[in-house]
Amino acid sequence: MTDEKALAELGRLRASIDNLDAALVHLLAERFKCTQRVGELKASAAMPPADPAREEYQIKRLRGLAESSGLDPQFAEKILGLIIEQVIRNHRSLQEK
Repeated sequence: MTDEKALAELGRLRASIDNLDAALVHLLAERFKCTQRVGELKASAAMPPADPAREEYQIKRLRGLAESSGLDPQFAEKILGLIIEQVIRNHRSLQEK
């Protein structure tokens, strides 16, 4: 492969990565809009901010999706863990209002 072709392919790949990163940010924003509403419902019903059974289910489900997609399940679990931690923090702050 020539340097010119390699640079052109690199540019195409980086453009795809940029698009995927933007999609991930938008998807996370949408997810947090939904979890915000869940937190509001929990706060109004005096429900606990965390739901360990739901979290366990989500982790198992995401690990399965990761495996079937060729993504490292441990990596996927770490990402979901970060998201869940933030959601719980958000839910706690709603209950403190």
